Amino acid sequence: MTLKDGIKNLALLSFFIFIFSTGFGQYSTYGKITFERKTNLLKRFQDKRMRNMINEDNKIKIDKFELLFNDTSSVFRPIQDVSEGRMGWMTTKNHYYQYLGEESQFIILGLFGQNVYIKDSLPQRQWKITESKRNISGYDCRKAMYEKNDSTRIYAWYTPELTTPTGPEGYCGLPGTILGLATEDGGIVYFAKNIELVAPKNEDLMPDKGKNKVFTLVQLKAKIEKDYGNTPWGKRMFDDLFRWL
Repeated sequence: MTLKDGIKNLALLSFFIFIFSTGFGQYSTYGKITFERKTNLLKRFQDKRMRNMINEDNKIKIDKFELLFNDTSSVFRPIQDVSEGRMGWMTTKNHYYQYLGEESQFIILGLFGQNVYIKDSLPQRQWKITESKRNISGYDCRKAMYEKNDSTRIYAWYTPELTTPTGPEGYCGLPGTILGLATEDGGIVYFAKNIELVAPKNEDLMPDKGKNKVFTLVQLKAKIEKDYGNTPWGKRMFDDLFRWL
């Protein structure tokens, strides 16, 4: 083989590597996504006592989360921020573990400064996929809508380039990974800020259950309604806690 032939072969090989990496290599079954959540506290809290603590300068609270996933499992968890101080309790910070092959989930809810543990099946949601599209952190996404009830709609933007059907706050069931999630009024909005194609460690995908009591969602809802359902603040807590569930 001559030097000229070798150069041609190398150029041809480089071309096919380029085509593969840009055309087929963009799809991934694993990754680490950093999310930013913006919560409008004025929309979340309606009573006058809370309004005395919230103004135009501090009404938007920002929290950070990460989603680690492979082709069968995922975990969505908060990134702790010690600088948030006394405002920390105003927003929820829950952990969601999903096991797609088993169609099960394990949730750790933060409630009154304590963790509540839930094990249940994956939620079955009826999504309506729209023609609306946008780019989030370099990934082309399509918009979908879930109508939870007559007064609650959730919007999601998913990318088929990340093939695992998971997302923030335990949302799943779309043909790709959710990179954006929002309530209809825009009071709570999640968007992916950074995406790394790295595989999670096995230990990251396993919750620390300890010897704590584990509820199903039905059992937990019944307990909260029984213990706190007769108070106005209990009703608000219930609605807020189960906004995503």
